Amino acid sequence: MAENCSHDCSSCSADCSSREKPDLKKKPHAMSDIKRVIAVVSGKGGVGKSMTCALLAASSQAKGYVTAVMDADITGPSIPRMFGVHERARGDELGIYPVVSDGGVQLMSMNLLLENEDDPVIWRGSLISGTVQQFWTDVIWSGVDYMFVDMPPGTGDVPLTLFQSIPLDGIIVVTTPQDLVGMIVSKAVNMATMMNIPILGIVENMSYLTCPDCGRKINVFGESVAEAVALEHNIPLVAKIPIDQSLTAAADGGRIEAEDTTNYLTDFFDQIDKLVNKK
Repeated sequence: MAENCSHDCSSCSADCSSREKPDLKKKPHAMSDIKRVIAVVSGKGGVGKSMTCALLAASSQAKGYVTAVMDADITGPSIPRMFGVHERARGDELGIYPVVSDGGVQLMSMNLLLENEDDPVIWRGSLISGTVQQFWTDVIWSGVDYMFVDMPPGTGDVPLTLFQSIPLDGIIVVTTPQDLVGMIVSKAVNMATMMNIPILGIVENMSYLTCPDCGRKINVFGESVAEAVALEHNIPLVAKIPIDQSLTAAADGGRIEAEDTTNYLTDFFDQIDKLVNKK
């Protein structure tokens, strides 16, 4: 604190210890009950972020946790279709209610608010950011043990808004084996570090292909760089997901909660569960 401090921070530009930094965190709906919030992020699109988020949610629900997914990828929502949900969300004077999948996962997505799920969302960033915040403040989430947030790719306006406004227990970074993606992952990791958000682990998607004849693992996209990136940032590499046609078919067919698919990342979810509950 300066010797001649007037204690009026509004007229002072000094960055001293007595200056109170504003808390940008938004409170959830008064009727919501949410225990843990984990964001699933990626430095770029097309790496399987939404697939990983859906698998995590399906595994969590199968383990007996009340689970929710907030689809924050407003312009590219894919979560409802993976869960086989096509109905519209409803609301009343109290708030908006998430749609519940056949397996019991609570879902909120832009696709659940559109008249036609194939309609494009042609909005500017500020409107998108505001809508995502409303998914947190206006939706009534009931007794949720784990909420997974499917983040839009990159490090732009919407991810920044979510990092600042939602109290996250941690993030999971999704990547693929290519060298270029390793650099982009570093950007996402560094952003989370700058925002003081714990990074729970890295998931490498499309890591390899198992030959159906001999069982040999084929590195379709070259040698993995995930281990090197994880080591560089001192983050655990929690899972490697192979290229699997049955997994793709389950997602496309709205069967991501099927038992064989749910078991796909059970060990992965157990690791995340332990990491989060160590906090």
